[in-house]
Amino acid sequence: MAVGGSNASFELSPKTMVGVGVGLAVVGGASYLLYRHLTRDLMPQKWRRVGTVARIHFFPVKSCAPLEISKPNAEYDCDVLSMSFDGMRDRTLMVVNDQNEMVTARVYPHMTQIHSRKVSPSKLVFSAQDLPDLEVDFENLEGPEKDLRTAVWGVPVEVMPCGNRINKWFSQAILKKESGLKLVHYPYPKPVKSINPRLKDMPFIRQEDSGTFNDATSFMLMNLSSVDDLNTRLKNPVDALQFRGNFELKMDVDEPYAEDNWQWVRIGDEAVFRTVAPCTRCILPNINAKTAERDPDGEPLKTLRSYRLFKLSSPALGIHLGLRLPGKVKANDVVYVEDK
Repeated sequence: MAVGGSNASFELSPKTMVGVGVGLAVVGGASYLLYRHLTRDLMPQKWRRVGTVARIHFFPVKSCAPLEISKPNAEYDCDVLSMSFDGMRDRTLMVVNDQNEMVTARVYPHMTQIHSRKVSPSKLVFSAQDLPDLEVDFENLEGPEKDLRTAVWGVPVEVMPCGNRINKWFSQAILKKESGLKLVHYPYPKPVKSINPRLKDMPFIRQEDSGTFNDATSFMLMNLSSVDDLNTRLKNPVDALQFRGNFELKMDVDEPYAEDNWQWVRIGDEAVFRTVAPCTRCILPNINAKTAERDPDGEPLKTLRSYRLFKLSSPALGIHLGLRLPGKVKANDVVYVEDK
């Protein structure tokens, strides 16, 4: 290379030219990969209708029965933390044992028969067989000031105890004992848990999708066509409630497992969700939603494993959703997916 005065010449050797070309290619390749990453997670501009919301389920206590709501056309708010209704949130309550370990219906199936109903924005009334009803005012909890440390499937989270009176009732309802269990409350206004390690390789999941005491994400959708197809393979059909999804979708055209291929879901005019993972299944769907009896043949999980295992460790049915636009939803809302 020669440089001189106003008439200076600038020359690149062939070796340098090759290096510059490679550098430009690397930069160009990185820019393209960044562009692909950003554009593949852009919200769709066009949507197509696939069905309507048949039922919405809202579980105040993890592993217990859904909230009983008598209000017709009840609207639920969907925000980044979870679904809420009239001041009460989905899965912001959880039962733990004396070692502060999570307790679920996987071990105590009759937890699914602990029911709740709202009596005010801050009050729930719980009911269980052979026990007087328990009223809890979440604005006036009697728990100690110090929070407890527990975990949801190995993911740690700090929680607030609800108080000895409440602990005694849940111990009686679940263990048939005077003590041994505690009811704890999720005290944060936003998601603080890390993502479940099983989902760490999912490309579109975000930390804020982790929700409250959810196993995986704040929202889950079940396609009733998929449940119907599963039921054709079972001796004893199951209720879709056994899969404990928030949204049950009635398809306009019967399409089992269509949800496997959806990237985006919109419910009604406002709430938009990103599909972030398939919902892999444990033994909980083997518990009858009405009787709490565990299926002696291990169904429907046994049948699901025969044709919905893919390359996963557990069979998949339903999809986990991450909220991308908040909004209100209600039963009979139209459900849309991206129009490719």
